[in-house]
Amino acid sequence: MNRQLNRAQRAAVENLEGPLLVLAGAGTGKTRVVTYRIVNLVRHGVPPQRILGVTFTNKAAREMQQRAARLLGRHRKQSPEISTFHSLCVRILRRHITRLGYPVGFTIYDRSDQESLARAALREMKISSAELRPADLIYWIGQWKTQAVRPPEAIQRAETDRQHLAASAYRRYQAALQAAGAVDFDDLLLLTEELLNRFAPVRRAEADRFDHVLVDEYQDTNPSQYRMVKALAGGHRNLCVVGDDDQAIYSWRGAKVEHILRFKLDWPDAKVVNLEKNYRSRPEILRMANTLITFNAYRHEKQLQPARAAGARPRILQLEDETEEARAVVSDIRRQLASGVRPQQIAILFRTNEQPRPLEAELRRAGLPYVLVGSLSFYDRREIRDILAYLKLIVAPGDDVSLLRIINRPPRGISQKMVRLLTEFAVQEGLPVWKVLEKADCVPSVTARAADRVGSFVRLVQHWQAAFAKCRSLTTTATDLVASLGYREELRRTYPDPNDFEARWQAVEQVINAIGSYQKQARQPTLRGFLDAVAIDDRHDADKEEKLQRNAIALMTLHAAKGLEFPHVYLVGLEEGLLPHRKSIEADEGAVEGAVDEERRLCYVGVTRAQDCLTLSMSLTRQKWGKSRDTLPSRFLYELTGQADHPKASAARTGRPPGRRAGGRAAAGR
Repeated sequence: MNRQLNRAQRAAVENLEGPLLVLAGAGTGKTRVVTYRIVNLVRHGVPPQRILGVTFTNKAAREMQQRAARLLGRHRKQSPEISTFHSLCVRILRRHITRLGYPVGFTIYDRSDQESLARAALREMKISSAELRPADLIYWIGQWKTQAVRPPEAIQRAETDRQHLAASAYRRYQAALQAAGAVDFDDLLLLTEELLNRFAPVRRAEADRFDHVLVDEYQDTNPSQYRMVKALAGGHRNLCVVGDDDQAIYSWRGAKVEHILRFKLDWPDAKVVNLEKNYRSRPEILRMANTLITFNAYRHEKQLQPARAAGARPRILQLEDETEEARAVVSDIRRQLASGVRPQQIAILFRTNEQPRPLEAELRRAGLPYVLVGSLSFYDRREIRDILAYLKLIVAPGDDVSLLRIINRPPRGISQKMVRLLTEFAVQEGLPVWKVLEKADCVPSVTARAADRVGSFVRLVQHWQAAFAKCRSLTTTATDLVASLGYREELRRTYPDPNDFEARWQAVEQVINAIGSYQKQARQPTLRGFLDAVAIDDRHDADKEEKLQRNAIALMTLHAAKGLEFPHVYLVGLEEGLLPHRKSIEADEGAVEGAVDEERRLCYVGVTRAQDCLTLSMSLTRQKWGKSRDTLPSRFLYELTGQADHPKASAARTGRPPGRRAGGRAAAGR
């Protein structure tokens, strides 16, 4: 097996004892190394179930599971535990969360549920949306939770009036969350870390489950994940982390590149293996990438070495404005398609969500197929959320957010006024809304007719609770539930346009299909297990995977492109203020160091997505607030082409960016 690996890969796979840092550059076969290492551990006598592999996306976890199963043989009764951090946390919390005052059957709230809870908290505090929007509150709560900051400490840390409002609302939000027997996505990490810190028996029990821990994409760990890994591996010290500090681009969501940079300080006896042989890109592309990233001083020293033969030199295009840039890119794409390149072999990458507008317009004008990756998630659709709310309520009647979403959807004669009466009574009595619904006839001002309608709704939910409790097939029971609700008829009434109706009904069908897929894969499928899988699923990642399977040109941000590769890549908008982004430049000029370094890593990620052809482009002017403004070429253009001059100084001397021809619009790369 190991003969299929190069020398560095083999070293990573065969060093089985003690801490190990594998620095895996872009396109160097990282997933293969992690998988082969797991297989090698098993072949050296480690029971599969004693191996924990942790990564960041469901796609990566599935790929590792499938590869390991293929290499080990599917007949094995036991298999390694390979999952995302959040999946691991859900399993730990299901075993121990009662120690923190939560029920074993806690519900996991997603973004929409969070906003409903935040809206209610702000309403109770009489804070208007002008003072603080629910989305802003969720942002601040996410920031605090990522740093393991609880409500009391958040109040102490608050500096501005809005932060004080947010910190006060955070306390109410968290109390409401716990009262509903629910956790949000950030709580999965936060509460798991709390369990491991506060309760030594929990820490010992969870650490004793494994003899080896492997962590993929270690550069993307946040402080909670970092401490969790140390707690789980601290005893046996058989920890292998794989990652690339040159691709650390997620500080905005709490990741700390320092974790991979100081690994040898945390684990002084650690071995280090560099994977530098790149199997993805042509040498000319790698030469640019290597040149660019050396401008970051705080990094592990390494350089990508090409395994492929020479190809086309990367090109730099300079256009008058963003419209001309879009026309030039699309014109070049048409030429590529005419030569036999397929649309799905092409990607256009950009820094901000505003950039694709002129590109989309030009692609539509040219009649070329494209997909905008990273737009609305499948699970964000209204009809999907309705069906999931019913399923959540069946599992957890105390979930007020789900209950209030579907209590009158489809309409069953329960008015908004009646819902308000019931919820106000629940607040006064300190009860979940469901408990009030069960005794609606005892609530003041509720008429006998209204109480009867509420009672019918309660009996409906109870019926399906019993049905799912004894069902043999989740798929069949869920299908029956949707039919009994008359949801298809409700969609047809609400969306009379046949195409709109059909698209929405097919989305409902996809929920049933998702249940079917879960049922096939799970060893002991349950409705709660399915909802857990949905809640921790990287939904945008799943949507991205589906979109990339279409034969269409991919438009996506540089962040969304990480982990992908394309034969032809167009990296647009290489201008100061876009890449590097204005906020990063300002942060670097202020008190925050390393912000532009991360932008450089982001550019590096974009460059290393290209397999065969790379085109970089910039506009000499760009519209801002309806006015055309001059731009400066990105400093990264100078660095990519081996010029150390800062663009401001260079542009002032020459009046043009690198590669600019007098009287011309495009030049070949160096």
